Amino acid sequence: MRKNIDTLFKSLLSGGYFVKSPLEGEAVRFFCLSIPLFTTTGKAEMDLHILDHRLKVTSICKDGLVNFTHPLIKLIFLRNRTRCKFFSLTETPENYTVVLDEEGFSELPSSEFLQVEGSTWLPLNVASNGQASSSSQAVGVTKIAKSVIAPLAEQHVSVFMLSTYQTDFILVREKDLAVVVHTLEEEFNIYREVGGESVPVHSQDVRNGLQKNGKEAIHPTVHPVLSPQNRFCVMSLDPDTLPAIATTLIDVLFYSNGPKEGSPPNQDLDCIKFFSFSLIDGYVSIVMDTEAQRQFPADLLFTSSSGELWRMVRIGGQPLGFDECGIVAQISQPLADSDISAYYISTFSFDHALVPEEDIISVIDMLHQQRNEPAC
Repeated sequence: MRKNIDTLFKSLLSGGYFVKSPLEGEAVRFFCLSIPLFTTTGKAEMDLHILDHRLKVTSICKDGLVNFTHPLIKLIFLRNRTRCKFFSLTETPENYTVVLDEEGFSELPSSEFLQVEGSTWLPLNVASNGQASSSSQAVGVTKIAKSVIAPLAEQHVSVFMLSTYQTDFILVREKDLAVVVHTLEEEFNIYREVGGESVPVHSQDVRNGLQKNGKEAIHPTVHPVLSPQNRFCVMSLDPDTLPAIATTLIDVLFYSNGPKEGSPPNQDLDCIKFFSFSLIDGYVSIVMDTEAQRQFPADLLFTSSSGELWRMVRIGGQPLGFDECGIVAQISQPLADSDISAYYISTFSFDHALVPEEDIISVIDMLHQQRNEPAC
């Protein structure tokens, strides 16, 4: 299998398919969002963008990976050979979760090894409009826990989170968009990206399913959490340097065997296999543990100036499914109350939060205490 993939990859690269930026010496492209919660007047000063992507959430069985190596290599490395603009691949012990737009999804072959969640998902992104400042130093999903995640959970809207080096994407089902807009429009200026333009959106503009989603609110299941011993880093690189790490990236994604591969995590598990690669609108984000990081050239990858390391909180004892609401909220709200930063990556089977290494003990204690509290 490896020889075939290596040959395939070399043949794909022949002919100069990679296109360098026309700007010589172009600076590395990344941005950091500071998301204020409120101004002194109490009015929210944040913009919520409904991005111009229609996404599918899929899972590839590890036993069937060989059927997908060609399209995955194309989607990762051959940007000018595909119309896909939103692509994320996350490996866990169970499977590969692939989140991608409809253009990318069309590249995947039908297979018994491919599971597809039936909905179309829309990515939301929160950005500061620059008119306020925040005393909170936390980053990631913590910033939007109370303003976005909790209100959507109260309205029974299921969310699928994807944190990257650059920002946090909140994925909601397309059929829930009216509820989302109606719920959040008092808190945010809401825009929908259409053909590169930001068009203001109000609840009267979105007609489908404006009523609340179904039943009265019930106390959500508090899922068990585990914390493997891996130390993770959240990194990026200039996408034009992807060819320089191609061999290493293919090796890590398709050939590396994680510890106790295929066995479910348990409380005594030292480490788990977890690697997440995203290429979204031209920005690259990589989440990997320090063992994987050592395989990459240090001069091409960059992270925050602090070089912070992260520990994982893995949520769920059984596969979580997609219909349960409030899973992200039950993790993110306690972190927000304690002003603890967190990246959050949902996958097809389980959810994963990354918190600063120095906070992992207090976070696990906090979540275990929450699990032991009686339901209200």
